[in-house]
Amino acid sequence: MFYENLWRDTRLHPPERFNTWPLIEVLARTATRRLELGPGMRPRLPIAGTTFVDLSESAVTALKRLGGEAQAGSILSLPFPARSFDLVCAFDVIEHVADDATVFAEIDRVLSDAGTVVLSVPLFQSRWTAFDAQCGHYRRYEPAELLVRLRERGFVVAQSAGYAGMQPASPWVVGLGMWFLKYMPRRALFAYNHIMMPIALRFQEVLDFRDGLIDAAALGVDEAILVCRRAPSAGAPAR
Repeated sequence: MFYENLWRDTRLHPPERFNTWPLIEVLARTATRRLELGPGMRPRLPIAGTTFVDLSESAVTALKRLGGEAQAGSILSLPFPARSFDLVCAFDVIEHVADDATVFAEIDRVLSDAGTVVLSVPLFQSRWTAFDAQCGHYRRYEPAELLVRLRERGFVVAQSAGYAGMQPASPWVVGLGMWFLKYMPRRALFAYNHIMMPIALRFQEVLDFRDGLIDAAALGVDEAILVCRRAPSAGAPAR
């Protein structure tokens, strides 16, 4: 498994180091019942007091050690009662699942009526690279397709921003990285975890949130982070 190999020999980066923290810190203040799906060693929610579900045993062990309520499991069948959480996050996760409709349905099921969903996904199938295939993506979302998925579950996008995920921006770097992953996987993962990731954290851009879904094509970005709430007609009025 790509991510088990990735996380096994790396340390956990605390959520305060990511550019998502200013947003998450505000949301978490009023959401004591929190769930993050597939965080690996890159959790974005406060670790202590947050529930985490991940396929990687290495990640689960590390999160537990720092006070997280972590367990191994699939996001296709969350082991929680309906309306269990006020804040649900999924960063760079849903595109890894073939049956994304079930993932959105499970998020809908466990989220409270006045809850908030924060997720990030890669955009535009035309931007597909070897990196997407290597790390197990099933798709890149077209913005219209993403809105349909959200509307099916009664969600609206309150705000969004362009977002840099795990994929390097330069096609040349992507190609070189894929060569190393194929022929020197241990060295490639070491370089990613111990060289590239620290550099990327240091030079993160401030997230520029805008109302609704951003025009990603006009902004020249191929990944987005979205803050979603229930449409007023689907539950309690949006906060």
